[in-house]
Amino acid sequence: MHDRDAMVVRESFRHMLATKIIPRFVLVLMCLLFLFPFYQMIITSLKTTEELNTFPPTLWPHTFVWTNYSDAVKYITFFRFTLNSLILAAGATIGAIFSNSLIAYGFARIQWPGRDKLFFLAVATLFIPFPVTIVALFDIFAKIHWVNTYLPLIVPAFFGQAFFIFLMRQFLMEIPREISEAARIDGSSELQTFGIVILPLLRPAIAVVAIFAAVGAWNDFLTPLLFLNNEELYPLSIGLQFYRSEHNVAYTLLMAASTLVVLPLIVLFLAFQRFFVEGVTVGSVKG
Repeated sequence: MHDRDAMVVRESFRHMLATKIIPRFVLVLMCLLFLFPFYQMIITSLKTTEELNTFPPTLWPHTFVWTNYSDAVKYITFFRFTLNSLILAAGATIGAIFSNSLIAYGFARIQWPGRDKLFFLAVATLFIPFPVTIVALFDIFAKIHWVNTYLPLIVPAFFGQAFFIFLMRQFLMEIPREISEAARIDGSSELQTFGIVILPLLRPAIAVVAIFAAVGAWNDFLTPLLFLNNEELYPLSIGLQFYRSEHNVAYTLLMAASTLVVLPLIVLFLAFQRFFVEGVTVGSVKG
């Protein structure tokens, strides 16, 4: 009897070890691994230049130099670069929300010939690498004199993006069609149904698209580098690299500025975390 109870306890422990303890340990380890670069960036931003050059490197500053942040903001044209990044992020986010929600509504709620085939064609554009289209895009924007302006970085967002269309369409498929039909019976037009009835229900998906679009525009390096050649127009992603290569900025100041660049993204995610998780999980259930 005691042997059987001991066997049951051992089996229970093995099951808990395999399904709970080990997976949690691996997840915690992976989280620490991914957080280490961010930790290293913050720690480096608080070190002196002398301590930064010591070997082996220290994992904790001997002296916290908080003035690195104020010096970085003063030495680098930080507020100008930040304003440029905010303009790009705001424009790209507004365009992504407006265009992708409207396009996804057309693919999910309106019946028209060739709808599904065109949707699959739109999704297939995800497999086209961006570098393949760089030369053609630059040629087009150069001919219409948009190079060295923000237009090539903002206007394309108002024409939809395949991943965002797919995400919003999947979320719309979860909303009962009876809601739209009831609005039409009450005399609402298609645009009224979309704007008054459906759009408020899309808030979780809109939050996901807003976060992805804002983060993408905020961190984008290649596209601004391609279309902008005026220092006054540089966003933070280009501006920090420009100062590093042209003005020999201290590495501690660059890490302080980089920390300030990352903080808005963390605040954005924490503010919309609930909508983000709901939009991704619910919108990916139905095919």
